Amino acid sequence: MSPRRNRPKGAGEYSPRADGGPAGRYGGFQSTESWRGEQWSLRHVAGASAAGKSYRCPGCDQEIPSGVAHVVAWPEHSGVDERRHWHKACWNAKDRRTTRVQRSRNAPRY
Repeated sequence: MSPRRNRPKGAGEYSPRADGGPAGRYGGFQSTESWRGEQWSLRHVAGASAAGKSYRCPGCDQEIPSGVAHVVAWPEHSGVDERRHWHKACWNAKDRRTTRVQRSRNAPRY
């Protein structure tokens, strides 16, 4: 008797995206979301894909350390030159944040 399958047949197979790129090249999936009257492209980046790189989150102005899963977002009309790396929680809370980031007294000003 063979062991039971944990996934349905065909799950996790290669599926090309509309733009022709591989589905899992950056460790996540790409989607579109509306925010502030604009369409934004989102790419979810797995922690393993972000190894060796660190970014600064525009939502909380804190560093996203190397190897941490996060979201890359950019307005569709401007292209990938305007990409910003966000913590997942910061991107989800972007509507609840104030426009001015509040820093602690000893926080670095980058």
